[in-house]
Amino acid sequence: MESNISLPQASAPVSSGATAAGVALSVVIPVFNEAENLELLHRRLTQTLAQMRHSYEIWYVDDGSGDRSLEILRGFAAEDNHVAVIELTRNFGQHAAVLAGFAAARGSMVVTLDADLQNPPEEIPRLVSKIEEGYEVVGGWREDRRDPIYRRAPSDLINHITSVTVGVRMNDYGCMLRAYRRDIVRQIVECDERSSFIPALANSLAKHTAEIQVGHSDRWRGSSKYTLLKLMRLSFDLITGFSLLPIQMVSLMGILVAMAGTGFGVFLLIRRLFVGPESEGVFTLFAVLFVFVGMLIFAVGMVGEYIGRIYLEVRRRPTYRIRTIHQRGR
Repeated sequence: MESNISLPQASAPVSSGATAAGVALSVVIPVFNEAENLELLHRRLTQTLAQMRHSYEIWYVDDGSGDRSLEILRGFAAEDNHVAVIELTRNFGQHAAVLAGFAAARGSMVVTLDADLQNPPEEIPRLVSKIEEGYEVVGGWREDRRDPIYRRAPSDLINHITSVTVGVRMNDYGCMLRAYRRDIVRQIVECDERSSFIPALANSLAKHTAEIQVGHSDRWRGSSKYTLLKLMRLSFDLITGFSLLPIQMVSLMGILVAMAGTGFGVFLLIRRLFVGPESEGVFTLFAVLFVFVGMLIFAVGMVGEYIGRIYLEVRRRPTYRIRTIHQRGR
C-alpha cells in the first residue's frame, strides 16, 4: 500500500544514468555509536545496491562516536571504492551529520538511512523507483512500527505538528529512510540553517512529494540515541523553525488573558460595591493567578525559543566540522 502526496503532472523523471561525477545514487548514513550493527548493515546494504542498475556511492558520517564505529567504517572505506567516511570532530547531532553527507554526495538521487537496522536497506530500490517516477522527495512510512508506546506517542504528535506547520501531510516525518532528488539536496545544503529538521525542510522546498510504506524491525543491537528530551527539543525546533504561528498564538493568548483579567477585575469591583468587603474566594484568586502566571511563563519561553534561533543564526558558526574524509587510496 502506498500513500502518495502531490502527484507530479509534468515533472521530468530522474535519469537512471550517472551524473557528471559518474554516480547515480548516493546513500548517506549518519553513525553514532553503532559498532554492533555496522558489519551486518554494510553487508546487507552493499548486496542491495549491487543488485540495482545504478552506479552508487556510500557516505558514512561518523558523528563523534565513542566506540569502535569509526574503526569499522575506516575498514569499509579501505576495502571498497564505493565507500567514503566523513569523520566529524565531535557529536553534532543526526541532522548535522546528514547535512555533511549531503554536501559530499554526488548522486542524482540521494537516500538517507539510519545505522540501527530498524529500517531495512532492502527497501532502497522501492524508494529509488518512486523518485524515478518524477517525485522530488519520497518518505518512508513505518506503519507497523516496532517501537514502544512511549516512543510512538510523542512521534505521532510530532508528525501531526510537522504536517500542520509545513503544510505537507505525511504520516511519518521521523523515518530516516527517505529519498531525495539532487536539486532538493542542493537547496537544503544552501539553506545552511543551524537548527533544521531535514525531512520537514525538504518538504517545504519540494513541489512533488510521496510516501510509501516501508518495513520496520526491532533494533538489532544497542539502544536508541533519541531520548524523550531530544524528541521534545526536536518538537521546539519544528514549531519555531517553520512557522510564525506559535508566536502569533502567544500574542493572541496575551490579549485574551488581558481581557479576561480586566473583566474579572470589573466583576470584583461591582461585587464589592454591592456585597462589601469579603475574604472568601482568596484561594480561587490564587488559582486564577497561577494559571495566568503559567501562561505568561510559557509565552516567555516561546519568545525565548525564537530569540535563541536568531542567536544561533547570527553567530554563523558552522553546523558541523569535518576532521577528515577516509577513502580508499587517501
